Amino acid sequence: MAEDKAPVSPTGMPHIPQHRHSDVSGGWLRAATFGAMDGLVSNTALIAGVAGASASANTVVLSGVAGLLAGAFSMALGEYTSVTTANEQIDAEVRLERRALSSHPEAEETELVWMFVEMGMTAETAEKASEEIHRDEDRALNLHVAQELGVNPSEKPSPWVAAGSSFVMFAIGAIVPLIPYLLGFESLWLGVVCGGIGLAITGGAAAKFTSRPIWWAGLRQLLFGGVAIAATYLVGKLVDSFL
Repeated sequence: MAEDKAPVSPTGMPHIPQHRHSDVSGGWLRAATFGAMDGLVSNTALIAGVAGASASANTVVLSGVAGLLAGAFSMALGEYTSVTTANEQIDAEVRLERRALSSHPEAEETELVWMFVEMGMTAETAEKASEEIHRDEDRALNLHVAQELGVNPSEKPSPWVAAGSSFVMFAIGAIVPLIPYLLGFESLWLGVVCGGIGLAITGGAAAKFTSRPIWWAGLRQLLFGGVAIAATYLVGKLVDSFL
């Protein structure tokens, strides 16, 4: 039986068939992680501060639901606006680079030669590569933008994906500390425990995408969130003592 051979690329070099990377430009992972963490920390801290001020269980639930809705919409709008603004800035830089390619093609081609030389190519190879790339204006444009700005203009993140993922994950994170109250248990500490478990799980889940130790990522988020929750609870107690 003949042995399986790795596929060969157009250059004649073997290609690794299962070499796959995660999507690092889609915009959903950062927004989803940020949304979940923000929902967990902000709403757990919110109900802790309200409960610390000796509010009733109904007031705590009302505050938590209001915080969930306000935070989710705020997160979604913020993500949409920030990603859209970043994309519009990239578009503006692309237009600037396109004008430069049209107005000074030889200077831009020489600029690319020097970029290739700095990457390790010989001057002769760099000149040939730059000449071939500049035969296609769109390809040259994408490469110039990628090299000069560090972004690929054809792989911009979607503002709708960022907004949707942050909205959903914030809402999910924000409802976690409210679970005991919604089940009839009027206990702040059960809500805080639920929020802490949610933080640890979310931190560990995010670590799966970064190859970081799960236990360390979970503990880090739990620690940071715990500080915010404790501080808000103490502020609530302090405010209650002056009322």
